Amino acid sequence: QVQLVESGGGLVQAGGSLRLSCAASGRTFSIQTMGWFRQAPGKEREFVAAESWRAGEIYYADSVKGRFTISRDNAKNTVYLQMNSLKPEDTAVYRCASTIPGPLASGSVFAKGSYRYWGQGTQVTVSS
Repeated sequence: QVQLVESGGGLVQAGGSLRLSCAASGRTFSIQTMGWFRQAPGKEREFVAAESWRAGEIYYADSVKGRFTISRDNAKNTVYLQMNSLKPEDTAVYRCASTIPGPLASGSVFAKGSYRYWGQGTQVTVSS
């Protein structure tokens, strides 16, 4: 199994920046893709960004493209989410997640059902 721990959340003013980290441990060699999702109060969990752990393919939600950057450090088994030009609508609990080798359960890196392991989440609050 894989354990995921997020960090780096906090309170920031609109236009500011934060960098989230997700440290993976355990059976890290089984990871296929690492992704970031977020969920605001009263809203459904939504896809933010993802990166193939070994191949390096990167995917972004349209709402964050050009503002957020996902990256990885394989030596540290860590994936990062650099968030710039933050907006109040970015306020949410951010969770990282990982898939396992083989076909994605839901057939897409954008679907939360494709991810087997999840972190507990870190709160990001953007004030107006």
